[in-house]
Amino acid sequence: MPVSDPRADAAGTAARLHFATVGRSAAFFDLDKTVIATSSALAFGRPFYRDGLITKRDVVKTAFAQFMFKRGGADDQAMVRTRDYMAELVKGWRVDQVRQIVNETLHELIDPFIYAEAATLIEEHQAAGRDIVLVSASGEEMVQPIGAQLGVTDVIATRMKVAEGQYTGEIEFYAAGPAKVEAVRKLAAERGYDLAECYAYSDSISDIPLLAAVGHPSAVNPDKALRREANERRWPVLEFRHPIPLGRRLRNRPAVPVAAALGIGVGVAIGIAWYGRRKRARAAASAL
Repeated sequence: MPVSDPRADAAGTAARLHFATVGRSAAFFDLDKTVIATSSALAFGRPFYRDGLITKRDVVKTAFAQFMFKRGGADDQAMVRTRDYMAELVKGWRVDQVRQIVNETLHELIDPFIYAEAATLIEEHQAAGRDIVLVSASGEEMVQPIGAQLGVTDVIATRMKVAEGQYTGEIEFYAAGPAKVEAVRKLAAERGYDLAECYAYSDSISDIPLLAAVGHPSAVNPDKALRREANERRWPVLEFRHPIPLGRRLRNRPAVPVAAALGIGVGVAIGIAWYGRRKRARAAASAL
């Protein structure tokens, strides 16, 4: 387990975590609300809407799906509904268009929401010799560029089937729930990781299989169900509260110390609704 450095930072907050250098092992990070202070799918909702990938009808359907997901939690049935809706939503989208949108808007929509605590934790694991793996239900077209922002190349994410440069509406691999841990176990076997020496971080009760698969699990900004489970299992609970743009964080090191602390379609309606309200507010202000 990590040990606390007795020195506090200049602000007098809790100390950073330091890890002993190890052999071949890894730290697995969920993405949304763990590494970034938003939903990756929600964040890209505005440019998807702007470029015509999302219609008003999609907005209503996605809003309902998001509401039901939040209300019902991330049980197996909810994840199946989310998976199926996501597959239908992206059917016919051009892969190159999605990648272009993500690459063009990544700095604006994701960079400001990266938790300083998560970025610091990733760096400390890397310094200790561990591989970093992002494990997310979001599409790999989103997760890979976000990982690149953090210097992370290993990604386990949802993969959509593609034919002639377009999504077919079928899912090749849905990186959620038990499927996440299956992919983690496969990667561990390929690379020789001892999972008992590995770390995992997530905010969601749906990631209990992932957290339970490693020797050092931590709940980050956990939902109520995961917080209760973490307390019962005596897992560490980390609170990440400082999303800071990556460029600013690099200029102002040391960052906020760590110890102070679902697919493409899910959640986009909230981002679209926010964008619509902001646009109407600007128009109203201009009319005054």
